[in-house]
Amino acid sequence: MDKSALVDKIKSLKGLSNDEKADLIGLLRSHKKYGLVWEEKAEDVEERLREQLPVLNEVKERAIVSDDADAPNHILIEGDNLEALTALSYSHEGKIDVIYIDPPYNTGNKDFVYNDSYVDSEDSYRHSKWLSFMHKRLKIAKRLLKQDGFICISIDDNEYATLKHLCDDIFGEINYLTTFHVQVRYAEKSINEEKPFKPLMEYVLFYSKRNEDFNPKRELIDYGLKKFCFKITELSKGEEFYIGNQQVFVFKPNEWKIEKLEGGELDGLKETWITGSIYTTMSYGKVFQTIVEPRVNIDGIGCLYKVMGRGDDGLGYRYYTGPAKKTATKGKMYSAMPLEKLQLYKKGEIPQRQLPILTMYDFAPDFGNIRHEGGVAFGSGKKPVKMLKQFIDYHYNKNSIVLDFFAGSGSTAHAVMQLNSEDNGQRKCILVTNNENRICENLTYTRCANVIKGYSNNIGLKRNTLRYYQTELLPREHSPRNMRELMSKATDLLCIKEDLYTEQPMFGRYKTHPKALRYFADAQKQMLILYREEFIPEIVEEIKGMDFGGKKLKIYLYSPGHYTFEDDFFEVQDKVELIALPSAIYKAYKEVLPKAKDKLIELANEETTEGGTL
Repeated sequence: MDKSALVDKIKSLKGLSNDEKADLIGLLRSHKKYGLVWEEKAEDVEERLREQLPVLNEVKERAIVSDDADAPNHILIEGDNLEALTALSYSHEGKIDVIYIDPPYNTGNKDFVYNDSYVDSEDSYRHSKWLSFMHKRLKIAKRLLKQDGFICISIDDNEYATLKHLCDDIFGEINYLTTFHVQVRYAEKSINEEKPFKPLMEYVLFYSKRNEDFNPKRELIDYGLKKFCFKITELSKGEEFYIGNQQVFVFKPNEWKIEKLEGGELDGLKETWITGSIYTTMSYGKVFQTIVEPRVNIDGIGCLYKVMGRGDDGLGYRYYTGPAKKTATKGKMYSAMPLEKLQLYKKGEIPQRQLPILTMYDFAPDFGNIRHEGGVAFGSGKKPVKMLKQFIDYHYNKNSIVLDFFAGSGSTAHAVMQLNSEDNGQRKCILVTNNENRICENLTYTRCANVIKGYSNNIGLKRNTLRYYQTELLPREHSPRNMRELMSKATDLLCIKEDLYTEQPMFGRYKTHPKALRYFADAQKQMLILYREEFIPEIVEEIKGMDFGGKKLKIYLYSPGHYTFEDDFFEVQDKVELIALPSAIYKAYKEVLPKAKDKLIELANEETTEGGTL
């Protein structure tokens, strides 16, 4: 079937609105000129999410609560990660600082499960299934990231190329930062001798949400006074010439001299060779190309060029040398210390500079000693805490929220807790994993508990709270009964959203009740959840006499539509922030749940099955 015939069939479909039909036709007619194209393979979880909505329910008996009220709350979610990410799209859109994931590598060796079946190397849709699986999750992941957030994704050769293209499409090629090359095993370690090649490396793709908003944390070292160890003396006035409007003085070999000083001095000069990327991309490389190089045939070798109006060192000029011998082509630049650095030295402070981040690391020893890290054994795929701490610490925010939705053995949470203990940070971690073979209960949860309570000879990091949640699906249909159920069941999700878990038995004079109202408050904030709109007048009267310390009381209240009862709260409007539920949840979920595009795929598959072509 050609596109025209398929368009006609879409127009004749019953049960779809005109807008839905227009969306389908638009999707059919759209195409990419460049990028990945694969055959979409629907997941069972997608089919569930067509009819149901996910919420999170706390398993309170598994909570590990710190005695320190200021301890960060870490979240462990047991459930399908597409369901969990959908729920987080409401609670954490634009709030995540760092995402690290270690997805299945799709090796064909029982490491990737799709619709309850392993995808093996003989599956002709192996890569399409993996791409469909990753695409849906990464699209939501991007929504969750802050503008200055980033994502790191571990992968190996099996899907590196496809993942790179997929991430370029989702996050934007401009936001690609780098690929870390990680040595994961020793070269001398024996592996399958039947294979002609022995892979030692894995990769970590690194993307920002918005490149212009993200500046990675880099190692600082002393700026270095010793390198300012040269002194140039002009022995004549030199010969003046101009290149355009640029004033330059040239000094022949007998008209200048250079000395190397013992140690660095504040008024000394630093030497920089004009080669490599400095020659091709830096501004002073361009100066060398346009001013020095054209003069070599005129002035000869061994000359000094004083280029006026250049530099940030206050001298008002920079020195360049031409080639020192006939067989050479490049020269050097001499510059003084930048004024801002100089002022720090004069104040008795030592200025610092940032080192570039290396992109290749040997973590083979750490991978080799990983088996019992965290007090749990894990067959394969476990990542060392040392490596994850390094990636997480590329974000400057020590109060960041870190997400891992392929949590496995819980290495990311371990890394977050340990990093907090080392730099006194307040980072929070959100882990998501299914419970296949009871991995969430027996591995992820156990490891987090071990890290907090202590294991073997490792002292517990007790200044951490862990809360355990399970996903639950509710009917998607917007009936009054379903909407009230969603409002009621969303309470734990609201606690996660507000990072507020301390429930109070009273709101003013009123006792709280799970079918009427619930009130959560700590030293920093308050949240009231109002399940019955008929109680609004009494609540307003109560709020009139309450003091919230200059902060607004956030009120989530049941409303069948988007109406937030502003008129009813008019007298206390300066004390409250109103959010209508469940409409706010519906709105967030609408952007990430399966939509009309999937219907187009179903229709196309149906036509292909009947012998037609799309």
